[in-house]
Amino acid sequence: MAGMNTIDPPSSLLGMSQRLPPSNVEAEQALLGALLANNKAYERISDFLLPDHFADSIHGRIFASIRRRVEAGQLADAVTLKAEFEHSGVLEEVGGTTYLAQLLGAMVGIINAGEYGRAIYDAWMRRQLIDIGEVVVNNAFGAEPELDGEKQVEAAEQALFELAAKGGVDRGFATFKDALTQAIHTAELAFHRPGGVSGLTTGLRDLDRKTGGLHPSDLLILAGRPGMGKTALATKIAYGAAKALLAEARETDPNGLPKAMVAIFTLEMSAEQLATRLLSEESRISGDKIRRGEISQKDFDRFIQVSREIGSLPLLIDDTPAITLSAMRTRCRRLKRTKGLAFIVVDYLQLMRPSAGTRQENRVQEISQITQGLKALAKELEVPVMALSQLSRAVESREDKRPQLADLRESGSIEQDADMVMFIYRDEYYLQQRIPKQIAFDNDEKFNTALEKWQRDMEAVHNRAELIIEKQRHGPTGKVDLMFEGEFTRYTDIDLHHSPDDGY
Repeated sequence: MAGMNTIDPPSSLLGMSQRLPPSNVEAEQALLGALLANNKAYERISDFLLPDHFADSIHGRIFASIRRRVEAGQLADAVTLKAEFEHSGVLEEVGGTTYLAQLLGAMVGIINAGEYGRAIYDAWMRRQLIDIGEVVVNNAFGAEPELDGEKQVEAAEQALFELAAKGGVDRGFATFKDALTQAIHTAELAFHRPGGVSGLTTGLRDLDRKTGGLHPSDLLILAGRPGMGKTALATKIAYGAAKALLAEARETDPNGLPKAMVAIFTLEMSAEQLATRLLSEESRISGDKIRRGEISQKDFDRFIQVSREIGSLPLLIDDTPAITLSAMRTRCRRLKRTKGLAFIVVDYLQLMRPSAGTRQENRVQEISQITQGLKALAKELEVPVMALSQLSRAVESREDKRPQLADLRESGSIEQDADMVMFIYRDEYYLQQRIPKQIAFDNDEKFNTALEKWQRDMEAVHNRAELIIEKQRHGPTGKVDLMFEGEFTRYTDIDLHHSPDDGY
């Protein structure tokens, strides 16, 4: 439009089109020559180099043939490759016999094959960065008008994370031998650790015994009705995992820093509220008294001491309300890349929103997308993900109010996607609502009898909780008894029949 100023792209962008993409043709020729001269050189680059990494497509084609023959136990030299290319009718396309001979002449020495391979891979990596950068620049200039700035940042971070984490290469099949090696390593961890824990500890002895700890790539669902203490239990498990990560880092160095973090996404409570709850649990000072300032000097000193002790824990809290799946994924990828990530807790599932830009017909489909996304996130980042979930009101209509899988709100996909489903249940919560009322009885004797029975029942279940493992893909189901101290919203183990040798 007339009178409007136009903004020219920066000169650096104008010059980008004039530059050639990074490549190292000499290294490609030298590597292929080394491989043709001695197939054992393939062992130096087989674990990271692929045909697609070559800048020259002819070189990539020759490398693919060498790779295929060597991995099949066949000889790959200029003679065998000439015969193979002649048979498939592509000899001239790869330069003919003359070029294969030239490659042999370009060989400097097989001892340098690893360095050649890394030079080729580095050039490929730089070309991928250029491609990502061009997409980012074009999108910012409006090539994809439906993508706002925030979505463009998410897309760029996702592309960079995938390039950094996997080198842009799909993992593909794992050999059974490699899978067995990993299985033996996991069993060895369980064998040497106290309590037979192969995964990340939960800080709860009996739960660890039942599950073997928290395992990478698992999606765990912790569900319960309001008032059961889901957040308190999840906080306890997150604290136990963070404490274990810190202890592991300081086994050899008293000032060692943990290699990974525990991330809590709290969609209902603020970060300050969650921190106050954790302080209350560990200092054994009522959270209600802390908020009102009704604590003694001794309690306050204890409060400060505990805050110093747990302040160094590798624990991060994100209290973004109604966070989207894509935003959570982006933040977790960034955390994994920068500080390391060992465990994710989401409190709670029904408060999340699916990825921006997706539209579902109903809430069940939304929850399905979220649970599938959380399971995919657990697999991608190779960390356990625990998501808290509400239960439907159907529980309240039954005489036995212990939860069942069918009670999961928007149930189908949650049960299907989860590797483990746990329910937290406290008899005391329901029993205290059934205190006998004198008006319901004909005389005082009947009322007193009912009251005494109620008091005995309350005493039997006081501070007791059941963690019901209703589904466990890799282990047994069953019940874990826990202690629940309501004043501090604190879950702990029940010491009834354990020895001090359990390692907790």
